Amino acid sequence: MKASNPHHLLIGMLLGIVSGILLGGFAPSIGLSIAFIGDLFLQALFALVVPLVMSSMIVGIASLGDVRMLGAIGLRTVLFFMTTTGLAVLVGLILVVTIHPGTPTDQTHLDTSQAQTSNLSERIEDKPTTLSGLFKSILTNLVPKNLFAAMAETQILPLIVFALVFGGVLTTIGEKGTIVIRVFEGVNEAMMAIVHLLMWVAPIGIGALLAGRLGEAGGFSGFWPQLASLGAYVGTVLLALAIHGFITLPLALRFLGQRSAPAYAKAMSTPLMTAFSTSSSSATLPLTMDSLIEEGKVSRRVVSFVVPLGATINMNGTALYEAIAAMFIAQTYGIEMGLGATIIVLLTATLSAIGAAGIPEAGLVTMVIVLKAVDLPIEGISLILVVDWFLDRCRTTVNVWGDAVGAGVIDRFESGTKT
Repeated sequence: MKASNPHHLLIGMLLGIVSGILLGGFAPSIGLSIAFIGDLFLQALFALVVPLVMSSMIVGIASLGDVRMLGAIGLRTVLFFMTTTGLAVLVGLILVVTIHPGTPTDQTHLDTSQAQTSNLSERIEDKPTTLSGLFKSILTNLVPKNLFAAMAETQILPLIVFALVFGGVLTTIGEKGTIVIRVFEGVNEAMMAIVHLLMWVAPIGIGALLAGRLGEAGGFSGFWPQLASLGAYVGTVLLALAIHGFITLPLALRFLGQRSAPAYAKAMSTPLMTAFSTSSSSATLPLTMDSLIEEGKVSRRVVSFVVPLGATINMNGTALYEAIAAMFIAQTYGIEMGLGATIIVLLTATLSAIGAAGIPEAGLVTMVIVLKAVDLPIEGISLILVVDWFLDRCRTTVNVWGDAVGAGVIDRFESGTKT
C-alpha cells in the first residue's frame, strides 16, 4: 500500500517545510501553539523504531542463510562508515584551520549564551567523558539487563546485538526456526505499511516541528541575531557539511556503489527532509528504510542490516561538526593547536562519534570527550549552544544521507558476491 505518489509527497514535504519556517518565523506564538502536532508526528515515528529494527534485523540476518556470511557484510559496513566519518572530520579540520572562524575570547558571546548553559554540569554529570570510559559504557550496554527495558528506553545498539544473535540462531534450528522467521517477516511488512500511512501526514508534522522550533527561538527576529553573531562558525560548519554531502558521499556512491547520486538523492528526499525537521536519525529510520527499498531499489536484506546499524554508529555530520567546534573553541580562547593536537581531534571525533550510540545525550558527551582529549575548556560549549539546534538538523541530515549511501555501496558489493 502506497501513501501517495512520490512526486506528490515531495511537493507536500517542501510545502510543509516552507510553511513551517514562515509561520514560526513571522508568527512565533502560532508556531508554538501548533508545536504539539509536530511532537505527535515525532512520537509516531519513534513508536515504529523498535519493532521495525527488531523485525528487519532478524529478517535480514535470516535472509543471509549461512550466518557465517554476516562477517563479510558486517566488516564492509563498519569499514565504510569509519572511512567516510574520518574523511568528514578531515574536511572539517581543513576548513576550520583555513577559514579560522574563531577570534580571541569574545565576552559578548560568553554573556549572551551563559543562560543556555546554566545546567551544563548537570547534563554531563555521571556520563563518561573520556574515550576509554565511552567504550566501556558501550561494551557494557551491548547486553541489556532487561530486553524489554531496552525496548522501552529505545536503546538501539543492544537491540541490534540481540536481533543479530536471535536471527542467526533461528537459521540453525530447522523448521521451527523457519516458522518464527515468517512471523517476523509479517511483522516487518506490517511496520512498512504503517510507515506508508504515516507519510500521509508527514508534511503537516514536519511543518509543525519547524514552526514550533522557530517559535521557541522568538521567530526570525530572535534567530537571525543569534545566527549573525556566530556567522563565520555556522558558515564553516555548513560548508564542510555541504562538501561531504554533495561531493565526498556522491563520489563514493558513484564509484563504489555504481549508482547515480542525483537519482539516489531524489529517492531519499522524504527521509532527508524528515531528518532535517526531526534532527533524529532514529526517528527517520522507518522512512529511510522504506525509501531505500521502494524508491532506491536497494535489496531488503542489505537495508535491514546496514541502515539500523548506520543509524546507530554512523555519524558523519556529527563527527565533522564536533571537530570544527573543538577547533573553533580553541581559536576563540586563543589556544594554539599544533599538528599533534589536531590529529588527536581527528581521531577522537571519529572514534567517539562511532562509539556514542549506547549512551544518552550522545552529541553533548562526545563533544566533551573531544574537548578533554586536547585539554580545551569544557565551558567553551557555551559559545555554540545558541545555534546548535539549527546545526543539529543539518548534521543529522548528512548522517542519514551517509547511511543511505552506505546501503547503496554495500548492496553493490553484496550483489557482486552473490553473482
